[in-house]
Amino acid sequence: ISVNLEAPTQERLDLLAPKKNFERELLSMLRMADQIRREHPQQKLARTVTQFVVGAVGDTDLELLSLTNGLHRHLGLTRAYFSAFHPVIQTPLENVAPVDGMREHRLYQSSFLLCDYGWEVEDLPFTDNGNLPTSVDPKKAWAETHLREAPIDVMTAERADLLRIPNIGPKGADAILKARSQGKIKELADLRKIGIAAPETAAPYVLIGGKRPPVQEKLF
Repeated sequence: ISVNLEAPTQERLDLLAPKKNFERELLSMLRMADQIRREHPQQKLARTVTQFVVGAVGDTDLELLSLTNGLHRHLGLTRAYFSAFHPVIQTPLENVAPVDGMREHRLYQSSFLLCDYGWEVEDLPFTDNGNLPTSVDPKKAWAETHLREAPIDVMTAERADLLRIPNIGPKGADAILKARSQGKIKELADLRKIGIAAPETAAPYVLIGGKRPPVQEKLF
């Protein structure tokens, strides 16, 4: 079931699609779908998704991700889709500047962190204008602030902490937990052997058995 909210608030929606009612027409349908799902837990019901137009009417990444995170947690929203705004000739917003596609990409990355990695909205590196930096992915930005001086030991960390390390996802975290119980992790190269691609990316933020792994410097 797709209920396209288009914008994160009624105020934003009024500028983008003035004939739509945010609460009465859109959110109410998501609530109805969630109620049906709760009343019939034994049945396999349709997923609910939504879509947003990004950046056309002053919406911020903080607004978009705060709303979608709440919908995921409280109304069973499966996934949110983001579409960077591009003006169309002979429409009311034809003179609005197009939105950088990298902003859309950072929203998707952050949405996955919230839905699949157990992050909170407060963990994301928003700038003063309420948007995410486009120059760095949100997970690495968080790691630069929190893990450079306090790296995570892959030999003792809980799964949730492993998921904080750049380049380590759910499958990688599970592989680490299994491999370390079998004594298969002794150095950085061992992470590659268990399926962690480019473990050098994670190297600045981890310890292995209490020690920082040596990393060969790039020559060029």
